[in-house]
Amino acid sequence: MEFKDHFSGHAALYRDARPLPPADWFDWLAAQAPDLSLAWDAGCGNGQASRGLAAHFERVVASDPSATQIAAADAHPRIDYRVEPAERSTLAAGSASLVGVSQALHWFDLDAFHAEVRRVAKPGALLAVSAYGNCSVSRAVDAVERRLYAGTLGPDWPPERALVDAGYRDLPFPFERVDAPTFVMRADWNLAQFLAYLRSWSAAQRHARRTGSDAVGAAAPELAAAWGDPAQVRAVRWPFIVRVGRVG
Repeated sequence: MEFKDHFSGHAALYRDARPLPPADWFDWLAAQAPDLSLAWDAGCGNGQASRGLAAHFERVVASDPSATQIAAADAHPRIDYRVEPAERSTLAAGSASLVGVSQALHWFDLDAFHAEVRRVAKPGALLAVSAYGNCSVSRAVDAVERRLYAGTLGPDWPPERALVDAGYRDLPFPFERVDAPTFVMRADWNLAQFLAYLRSWSAAQRHARRTGSDAVGAAAPELAAAWGDPAQVRAVRWPFIVRVGRVG
């Protein structure tokens, strides 16, 4: 099965530069699941959310169609990494207590994935989807970042990015909704860490391949002026989008 591969070419950067989902998101999911025997992290990338699930579940199957992304994942005794698409997994029928998707649902064939969720979920299992939108640091930093995000890199974002920007409101979710609290996604970074995150964007990588230029590097002096002392640690925040459903 072909998949939309925007990250294999910079899997190590993606692993090191991306923020982690909030820990209390996983605490809450563990409290809602029918049991803690098995969680499936579909479209796991290199396992940022998989490790959060492994803090609670006895076993986590973490799957991604990119062998390069899986190879960059950190080993964990409770995580079983598998190279396979979310639409066609090797999980046994009725085995998963929770199906999680972190920052990946917009890449899936949704009809096929929803059918696979129904196949692998045990009665009462959860489907928990999360994503994070564009970040915010300060008024000055945000102004430069927005010009980079929507201006310089605007033509290089894949069309699916618009689904994230819309907060997944336009994606079908054919499961019984479960109301979730609000979670805060935050990382405390210096300027170098922030620039590494910007370079991990699929649009930044695509722009570099298309034009041969480093758009983040070109914006770095202006970002540095807005940031101040490059060693200063600033709070970077993202809107954290969640959709949770109970699989009947």
